[in-house]
Amino acid sequence: MQRLDRLADVRAASRAWRSAGRTIGFVPTMGALHAGHAGLVEQARSECDVVVASIFVNPLQFGPNEDLARYPRDLEGDLRTLTAAGADALFTTTPAEMYPSGFQTHVVPGALAEPLCGASRPGHFRGVATVVAKLFHLVAPHQAYFGQKDFQQARLLQRMVVDLDFDLVLRILPTRRESDGLAMSSRNRYLAPSERTAAPALHRALQSVQAAFTAGERRSEALAAVGRAALATTPAFRLDYLEVRDDETLELVPTLGGGAVVAAAAFLGSTRLIDNLLLGSAERRLG
Repeated sequence: MQRLDRLADVRAASRAWRSAGRTIGFVPTMGALHAGHAGLVEQARSECDVVVASIFVNPLQFGPNEDLARYPRDLEGDLRTLTAAGADALFTTTPAEMYPSGFQTHVVPGALAEPLCGASRPGHFRGVATVVAKLFHLVAPHQAYFGQKDFQQARLLQRMVVDLDFDLVLRILPTRRESDGLAMSSRNRYLAPSERTAAPALHRALQSVQAAFTAGERRSEALAAVGRAALATTPAFRLDYLEVRDDETLELVPTLGGGAVVAAAAFLGSTRLIDNLLLGSAERRLG
């Protein structure tokens, strides 16, 4: 697997691949990779000539009291994961190179960034959109791959691709889960044993909403109340939000049509977990 450790390196490699007529698939990550990341690489491998992954812990998307300093880092393990999944190249860089002295330009997303995690983590999605825009310019992929677990992020990046005329297709692939339903996440490494035992209750709460939707409930607040009540039976959790929204606009719709998304964030100790499920016809719009 080729290592590209500077911005100039990945830009030059991308130009060479494109000049040779090769299609580029791109999987951006912050490292601490798991089987969910591997699945994105494997999908890219099946659809593109060259697969590039990036590892960059982006300081712009962390708030002042968040976990930037302790975010898990395991480059040796990540290299093994990427090699096994079929990546052709790994792009890494440093914050100093990505954001040199005098850096002051940011991508500011619109309404899609305001609710849910956007309300809980002010400025987070500005940091995400800025770094992903830079990565898209550097790697110049034909397709980019993201996981459904970060559904709000993926939807607003899809919007960014359209609004800023990036010449690529952004794919959202279904969430990979542990055998007990917990969504795979790099932050799961933070969980103490008792917290890890409790963690699948978040997924079960979302499933209770899905069941109520399937049974015919279409009032978004009634559906959300079902999920909140289900999560409340696991007192270890401290709820941030659990809401049912339109799966494309993320707007609150009092009475839903054929599909929606139920999304949640909750804390176990100091670890913030997020998850979501698509309801009804929304699964066909995943992208």
